[in-house]
Amino acid sequence: MVRRVSIFGATGSIGENTLDLIARRPEDFDVIALTGGRNIDRLAALARKHSACIAVTAFEDCYQPLAEALAGSGIEVAAGPDAIAAAAERPVDWAMSAIVGAAGLVPGLAILRQGATLALANKESLVAAGPLVMQSARDHGATLLPVDSEHSAVFQALTGEDIARVERIVITASGGPFRDWSTEEMQQATLAEASAHPNWSMGQRITIDSASMFNKALEMIETREFFGVPPEQIEVLIHPQSILHAMVGYCDGAMMAHLGPPDMRHAIGFALNWPERAELPVARLDLAGLGALEFSKPDEGRFPALRLAQEVMAAGGLAGAAFNAAKETALDLFIGDHLKFTDMAGLVERTLDKISADFGPKQAEITLDNVLSMDHLARVTARELAQSAH
Repeated sequence: MVRRVSIFGATGSIGENTLDLIARRPEDFDVIALTGGRNIDRLAALARKHSACIAVTAFEDCYQPLAEALAGSGIEVAAGPDAIAAAAERPVDWAMSAIVGAAGLVPGLAILRQGATLALANKESLVAAGPLVMQSARDHGATLLPVDSEHSAVFQALTGEDIARVERIVITASGGPFRDWSTEEMQQATLAEASAHPNWSMGQRITIDSASMFNKALEMIETREFFGVPPEQIEVLIHPQSILHAMVGYCDGAMMAHLGPPDMRHAIGFALNWPERAELPVARLDLAGLGALEFSKPDEGRFPALRLAQEVMAAGGLAGAAFNAAKETALDLFIGDHLKFTDMAGLVERTLDKISADFGPKQAEITLDNVLSMDHLARVTARELAQSAH
């Protein structure tokens, strides 16, 4: 049976890898919508290659270049956040949510309201609005599948098991490019150094988040929301080789581990083919060749994002929305050379403290309007705090 699919964030690494797998079996898929940002030439090329029904750019000022690039193709063109949300309302069987940041929340919810299968690579949706996303999936009979390599690994390790028998979930982190750097060295880290991951080929923003361990902090919260385990059962382990992605420990002392090469096509392919498995063009592990796998505890002194994640989970309510928005703002400031690498976590913490003191995010109901309002408030607060520090 041919399945209708849409890819939100088609020009990023997750979107490109998803389309790589789809292109290998074109007879099985009908591409409905592809969305992207400012990489208009690439978005247009992908839309033509996969005969998409519509191509949408997130930026309204990019409408004309996209329309010109797709002239004569018969492919519809649209631009802006509202157009992306409208594209998410087009009926599909399966959709990939790979938009970076909180911008992925609204289209993701639209997919869930269809009762479709949503492959979720946009971890920010669960961080900012986990209960809302999970309840929406339940209310509409939708299927939500994790695409982060760690959460895909946990999902697979839980197959056939009772979540009530789980004692702990361990997600691994490579440690990023600054795993062995001192705090003093990290204070001088450049944008280029933070943008170079030793194992994974990813976009700039997620690569920098990996370097600061904010990516792992988001994944801790995502684990809590997706699998419903208490925060104290979630652990992070540094694993430089990125071969073992996660482990699930059970009440009898057994641990189920998921291993695989650092290739996102595994987690994407698992979600694309679930509940079955299909052959994937990924490398096969040679454990004898690897010889050994290394593990160590993370240093929360050098990577305070992990501590902040635990505090956010303890706070509950809209603390996740504030945390994610403050993190995205701090990242913008670092990329723009307005903030040092090691000052990002401090700005996020000050933002959370101010919002908690002024508004008490723990008390607010998690609705879409409240999440979006908190997102806006945290971004404004973070920028004001950053400016006052100079």
